[in-house]
Amino acid sequence: MVGHAFMGAAHSQAWRVAPRFFDLPVRPVMSVLVGRDADRARAAADRLGWAEAATDWKSVLERDDVHVIDICTPGDTHAEIAIAALDAGKHVLCEKPMANTVDEAVAMAEAAARAAERGVRAMVGFTYRRTPALALARDLVAQGRLGRIHHVRAQYLQDWIVDPEAPLSWRLDKEKAGSGALGDIGAHIVDATQFILGDTITEVVGTLATFVSQRPIASAHSGLSGTAATGQTGPVTVDDAALFLARFGGGALGSYEATRFANGRKNALRIEVNGAEGSLAFDFEDMNVLQFFDGKEDPAVAGYRRILVTEPSHPYVGAWWPAGHGLGYEHAFTHQAVDFVRAVAAGTDPAPTFADGLQVQRVLAAVEASSASRTWQQV
Repeated sequence: MVGHAFMGAAHSQAWRVAPRFFDLPVRPVMSVLVGRDADRARAAADRLGWAEAATDWKSVLERDDVHVIDICTPGDTHAEIAIAALDAGKHVLCEKPMANTVDEAVAMAEAAARAAERGVRAMVGFTYRRTPALALARDLVAQGRLGRIHHVRAQYLQDWIVDPEAPLSWRLDKEKAGSGALGDIGAHIVDATQFILGDTITEVVGTLATFVSQRPIASAHSGLSGTAATGQTGPVTVDDAALFLARFGGGALGSYEATRFANGRKNALRIEVNGAEGSLAFDFEDMNVLQFFDGKEDPAVAGYRRILVTEPSHPYVGAWWPAGHGLGYEHAFTHQAVDFVRAVAAGTDPAPTFADGLQVQRVLAAVEASSASRTWQQV
């Protein structure tokens, strides 16, 4: 695993837990963690459960005992590491957004296609699609329970930088992150809605905004937060919020909002889908629940049904706890590791593929272009 901060910790937990709760065809071995600083990497490896630490990811690609590279670094390094790993014959799991630019994503998708011809697989970490309630939502749409889809509404609302004194982090630097709320959290709702509908966005129109243009320079980071260095400031070079409309290939209309300035909202990933015969709604802040409306019911008693998605028959849930004992944020990462291992062992492409990641990157780029031109943009 390359990188060991917020996402590195989440991925490490997944690799540790996956073989203990799920029957896997092969057992993952957490061999080596890579970080830029030797002391910090060693401490992280000890804390997170990795056997070794290293500072040179290129040297890890030469090791015969390493078969998978898990990329948990900022976006500006994804393309270089992923392409080199795939060319070296290593399976790759790469955090989202897959790249910082469409050109990088194209190169990564091409490398994945070449590697697949040799049985080497690649997957993008759009983890929310492994939340049981969202996986159930996809199943209901695929079964035709909603009929023809008319509307999709998606929001991802956070507030961790609403304070103008919150310090700069790499997520606020376009060179490292590619974009701000658009790519960091907007990418998630693009993938999640396309996953649920089994359809892709073909056209967008939108706008981006940056509310705080200068912030204190951080002297230390922890997760999404940090400690500011006294008296020093630097520019914010990404968007703080993104709003856009979308058209899907199947005819549905979508509205999207991604912001890190929604005061009071901590991780409100919300999706509502309206079809000719029913609707569904989800909010990650109540992640074990899916709301479902069956439009075929008697109007006198019809209404949204609150489904507690904790039954053994629900996606992924059977490996965990008795019904009603809810899952948390970390479980979707475990499900991701399980799906990745099973696909690699079966010799099939794990989803979402790098081609899927490229499609999401094209949506993000089209939103940026639309914000600049004030026009609809083809994806």
